[in-house]
This record gives sequence, C-alpha cells and structure tokens, in this order.
Amino acid sequence: MDAKSLFLITIYSVLIYNFILSRFLGLCPFFGVSQKTSSAIGMGLAVTFVMVLASAMTWILYTYLLDPATSIVGLLTASKEAPDLTFLRTISFILVIAFLVQLIEMFLQKKVPTLYRALGIFLPLLAVNCAILGVAVLNIEGFSAVGIYTKLSFIQSITQGAAGGLGFLLVLILMSGLREKMELAAIPESMKGIPVACITGGLMALAFMGFTGLSF
Repeated sequence: MDAKSLFLITIYSVLIYNFILSRFLGLCPFFGVSQKTSSAIGMGLAVTFVMVLASAMTWILYTYLLDPATSIVGLLTASKEAPDLTFLRTISFILVIAFLVQLIEMFLQKKVPTLYRALGIFLPLLAVNCAILGVAVLNIEGFSAVGIYTKLSFIQSITQGAAGGLGFLLVLILMSGLREKMELAAIPESMKGIPVACITGGLMALAFMGFTGLSF
C-alpha cells in the first residue's frame, strides 16, 4: 500500500465512480434531503461518518470472523479450520450499519435537535442506505477502477469509505444549491419537485462523466 493507491481511491470514489451519479446508490436521501443546503450538509456529514465507521467495522468483522482464510475463530476453538461464514456477510453488514445509525440518531436528537427534525424520516433510513452497504461490500470485493480486484486493506477501506462519503456530500450540496435556485425559476407546475430534480440529477451525472477521462 502506498500514497498513490490511496490518492487514486479518493479521486475515483469522489469524482469518477461517485456512489450517487455513477453507481446510483443512495438516491432516496439524494432527492429527499436536497431541497435545502443546510439539510443536505447535515445528511452528507452523517453519511460520511457512518461510511467511515462502517468501513472499519465491517472490514474487521469480515476479516477476523467471517473469512475462513484469516478468521481467528479457528485459533480460539483450537480447530484446524475456521468455518466459512462469508454467507453471513450481507446480514452482518446491515446489522453493523443499523447499530451505527442508531447511535447517530440518538446523538443528533440530544445534541442537535434542529438538524434531527430537519432530516426527519431520512435519518433512520440511513440504516438501509444502499450507498453505505455498497461501500462495505466494495471494500471486500475490491476496487477494480485502479486495477485492484482483491479485498482492500484496512487503511484503503477507510479511505474509500471517507472518499465515498465526501463524494456523497459534494453531490448533495451541488444538488441542493441547484434546487434552491430552481425555486425562483419559472418551472411548469407538472415539473416541480421530483420531476425536475430527476432531470437535474441526470444532467449532473452526464457532467461528472467528464471525469472518466482522468488518468494518473
């Protein structure tokens, strides 16, 4: 592992393979919380925080408990081979993410009640945010964009989680700024709300496709 690989993972996660605009993950909060910039920033920071913690915890869980090649279960039970528990990957990742989201929800409700009320139903929906689950799975399956197609290291996983969250935050802020401007525009009634937001999101995805030509 070197600094170049971490830099590449960051650039690809934020700009080229953005979870929202390229992988189409996390569209529910993308459209639901992007009406106001303040709510978008709060949601983006919450997603980033959960992504980083989820990347760290799920990597440790998979490496030392689920993957028979590196599991410590065999050592603890004095058996020759550790059981293959990789089939529990998805459900165990969801449980970890749900636990982290519950902690975030309790913290915001007590310390930042204004943001807690602004995020509303979308805060508990973080537990089923496919972008957060997606980054946990990608950490295990590998990051093919830079020629790596094996499980990332612990530091690389955290980097991808942080970069994915920052990309999520960036797109939410951009979208919220555009939607606030569109509130002042003469848009037909039939196009207001989600219809024009979908069109705007599609145009943003096309714009971000320009980054695919980046090479290092």
